[in-house]
Amino acid sequence: MAPAVPAAVGGLARCAHLASAQGESQQLAAASNFGKRHERDASGAAIPSKPALIVLHETVLDLPSTIALFQRNQADDAAQSSYHVLIGRDGERVRIVPDQSRAFGAGDSAFGDLRFKTSATNPPSINNISLHVSLESPPDGRGDAEAHAGYTPAQYRALAEQVLHWQALYGIPMERVTTHAAVDRSHSRYDPRSFRWDLFDQAYAELRRSCA
Repeated sequence: MAPAVPAAVGGLARCAHLASAQGESQQLAAASNFGKRHERDASGAAIPSKPALIVLHETVLDLPSTIALFQRNQADDAAQSSYHVLIGRDGERVRIVPDQSRAFGAGDSAFGDLRFKTSATNPPSINNISLHVSLESPPDGRGDAEAHAGYTPAQYRALAEQVLHWQALYGIPMERVTTHAAVDRSHSRYDPRSFRWDLFDQAYAELRRSCA
């Protein structure tokens, strides 16, 4: 039986205005790089399709290069990738994939027992119930080093706004805000490197007090 979608998070309805579409620039991905949220898996069994997880990433590339990558049509399944939202070093939010669509943010992935095989040829993943947001990496994070200079205060604030906005819209509890490193099952993803949960928590708490 498909896992139930979590109940709405209480007290956050007034946070829905945070990270609204009016504050986003639109740079939508090529059609090859995202898809619909499936209501049935590859075997025909019913699966949840409402967003129920928020997954944090980093770009590795700079923001313009990341946007260009996602806007490039990819015929090869292995090269298709996207996030719902990018957050630049200055806190700019860029919409890549609409919430109602499935971004290709985490290929071979699971959150606890949650993972769904929606393709006969690709591994199971959490993409069907996930919202993916990615922070632009700093200049010294454009390679594969284990750590880098980290993220800016503007990025932590914009990320907190985005998380609160999604929580208010979809009832996603903080226990279901996670990282790509935590959900990856390919043992090849470690992002977002140098992420400071304490700085995110501080920005989140300040915003939550202001709106809820």
